[in-house]
Amino acid sequence: MRVDETPVVLKLTEHERLSPDRSLDLVRHSPAGFEWGYTGSGPAQLACALLLDYFDDESVAHQYYIQFRNEVVSQLVCGGPADCWHLTGDDIEAALGGFQDRHAPTPDGGVASTSLPVNWSVVSRADRTVFQRQDIDHYVVLGDGSEEWLIILCSQGDRAYPAPLDHRTLPVETDPAPAVQELVAESNDLIEPDEEDT
Repeated sequence: MRVDETPVVLKLTEHERLSPDRSLDLVRHSPAGFEWGYTGSGPAQLACALLLDYFDDESVAHQYYIQFRNEVVSQLVCGGPADCWHLTGDDIEAALGGFQDRHAPTPDGGVASTSLPVNWSVVSRADRTVFQRQDIDHYVVLGDGSEEWLIILCSQGDRAYPAPLDHRTLPVETDPAPAVQELVAESNDLIEPDEEDT
């Protein structure tokens, strides 16, 4: 609900407010708090907080919060006599079940990555691995060089060649997964719309 125009999310079974604090330790889309009804940073923070609170599992929250925001939180509207929205545990479980059953391939045959948010898929090639967004032309390319990993976040857009947005280099003995996850999070942050534009 909104109290004096401020978004307030109540956990009715515990009779307490849902705080963004715990979710901010996992992702920092909106330190100012929650929102709903569109696909911006406030709804992303709420989606993460709801999944984290309900499932008490950081990996579940981190993997599915973007899709949960896009398909559930963006659709929430305050209404009825109490001028609020309601979301039940059954609603949350049904949405997550739908996400887990869906494995959308990338144009060149990739499948959903188990270690990244569900709007990303992975394609393995002989010389590199490509993580591709399903909702915008962002890619993270993981190349196995002779002495180091080169991990690049790039955007195809309307260009003939991909435009690099950021990159990381790591020794080959280092696990590249955390660096890939950092660039994926950076991509998610880059495309958040300004709240005043929604």
